[in-house]
Amino acid sequence: MSDISTFGSMPSPAISPLNTQADKVLRHPGSEATQNSTIEKSAKDFESILLGSWLQQAEQSFGSLPGGDDDGDADAGKEQFQGMAMQSLGSSMTAAGGIGIAKMIAKQLHKAADLEGAAAARTAPAHDE
Repeated sequence: MSDISTFGSMPSPAISPLNTQADKVLRHPGSEATQNSTIEKSAKDFESILLGSWLQQAEQSFGSLPGGDDDGDADAGKEQFQGMAMQSLGSSMTAAGGIGIAKMIAKQLHKAADLEGAAAARTAPAHDE
């Protein structure tokens, strides 16, 4: 019973994986170059996953003939291999420049990092030692 009473008085907010990852990217950079490369990689990874998902859905929608005989038992691994192929195609498209989503995300993450750095500089105590 004591666990239930202390549950409502937890001082720390709930931590989600997204908040934790954003905290790592924005609040604890090793250096500016490391932070920039992390932002760029994260943005490209997101675009790659998004493109792969879109391509997989498009392939499932347009990959079969209307009224055709869907023989799902013919190849049990077909969907898994098609999913991997579409993810690979999405990664290749992103590596070749993508459709601009990674650039937009990276731009916003850089702005957020700059604002976080400016806020930290304003709130940091002055050391007169």
